[in-house]
Amino acid sequence: MKEILIAAILDLIIGDPYNFPHPVKLMGRLISLEEKLVRKIHWRRQGRISNLKIGGLLIVIINIIIAFTIPYLLLKTIEEYKVLHSIINIYLIYTCIAARSLDKEAMKVYYGLDKGIEEARFKLSYIVGRDTKNLSEEEIIRAAIETVGENTADGVIAPLFYIMLLGAPGGFMYKMVNTMDSMLGYKNEKYMELGFFPAKVDDVYNYIPARLTGVLICLSSIFRFNVKNGFRIMIRDRKNHKSPNAAYPEGAVAGLLNIQLGGNSYYFGKIVEKPTIGDRIRNIQRQDIKKTIEIMYRTEVLLLVIYGLINILLGR
Repeated sequence: MKEILIAAILDLIIGDPYNFPHPVKLMGRLISLEEKLVRKIHWRRQGRISNLKIGGLLIVIINIIIAFTIPYLLLKTIEEYKVLHSIINIYLIYTCIAARSLDKEAMKVYYGLDKGIEEARFKLSYIVGRDTKNLSEEEIIRAAIETVGENTADGVIAPLFYIMLLGAPGGFMYKMVNTMDSMLGYKNEKYMELGFFPAKVDDVYNYIPARLTGVLICLSSIFRFNVKNGFRIMIRDRKNHKSPNAAYPEGAVAGLLNIQLGGNSYYFGKIVEKPTIGDRIRNIQRQDIKKTIEIMYRTEVLLLVIYGLINILLGR
């Protein structure tokens, strides 16, 4: 428990410095290399499933094994060296948490609006998959809120959940799954087959964490935001998203802040029709970006407190 807490504090203080060695960067390079290798081979359809889909499945299996095994063996090898083991373990856990990084990137969009809409669109393009060049100010703010809301699950609660269950190797395993989905899981012509299994596996890994995040988002906002509406919208609009998981944290945020998220967006030049999440009780404002970041941190703290209490009760 102590090492997880220290790692979370480290993330809060320093985040992810751009020039700092980070395992997720290595994961990205590996996935990119594997994609090139799979596409280099001549794939032909055979029966009901294409070899490109099989290639995606092999990428998933190989990378999950790599992501779990390497940190597991590393920590096992240095187990007898207590201080070194703790330092390495803290570092590995710290690299799995992205709260501070998410905070910084969202605030770049917030402050970008001060410099003009083009600057805000540019900053937003780094953290979303949708096209940003024609977004209005309200659409920019909504996209930033949705990103922080969804990634409260993907970048904070889900990795912590797997770390609490399986240690740092569990966190690395999850980060690999999430990175594969972010790189290969697009629903367009290029990735429809190769990204099929990476996307499906990510959905499975996020099934429990996304729902847990939605509940924690609401509970952590007692006496601060509209908790009753947070639960109501999360449950009512839980299926109003192409992802089976993302609407839980996004719905909770929309309900807490009495705003409406979702709606149609452009991806790769094509409009994607999406239902809305939440009710437009009031118009979205810039401050809602800061409020969503606050909700993210509240959610993280609540999970750490609950985990600490469980450990105390179990006598660990």
